[in-house]
Amino acid sequence: MAKNRSAPGKGARGGKVGLMLSLGSSALAVIRASKQIRRTRGTHDKLNTADAVAGMLPLITSAALVLRQLRGRKRDTPETA
Repeated sequence: MAKNRSAPGKGARGGKVGLMLSLGSSALAVIRASKQIRRTRGTHDKLNTADAVAGMLPLITSAALVLRQLRGRKRDTPETA
């Protein structure tokens, strides 16, 4: 039987640690992109600013998806007490 590679909770990336690492890397990338936006705003170049903002959107989406997976994982765990 073939492995379902898109199943959550399987493998290194699907675990809680992998999701936290992914979230951390997305957060760092958002910080770098926001610095880039500040630099382009200083030059008053609208095209470069728009390019930096457009590059930031997938990073924010990725972070939101990881947060949703982590929240869903928290709800799925049974309570011990």
